[in-house]
Amino acid sequence: MAGQLGHLLDVMALPSVSLGIVPFSVDRSMWPTEGFWILDDEQVVIETVSAKITVEQAGELDLYGRTFAELSAMAVTGAPARQLITAAISML
Repeated sequence: MAGQLGHLLDVMALPSVSLGIVPFSVDRSMWPTEGFWILDDEQVVIETVSAKITVEQAGELDLYGRTFAELSAMAVTGAPARQLITAAISML
């Protein structure tokens, strides 16, 4: 795991990468149980335990857009994110 976290430190320095971490200490009003990827304005892909789901309905796309925006607002980036990753490595 230390190697994976170290790789995140390397990758987050790339100009095309934006890495945000939602700290455990943040008071979260929501936390989705499934992973999701917003591919564009027309598709969201959701992965559950048993299936990959592609969402294309406008109302659902909007819901995932708002969810991403809310999670992004809770996330730390840049130096604070690096500090969290470095702390996690040192705890291993």
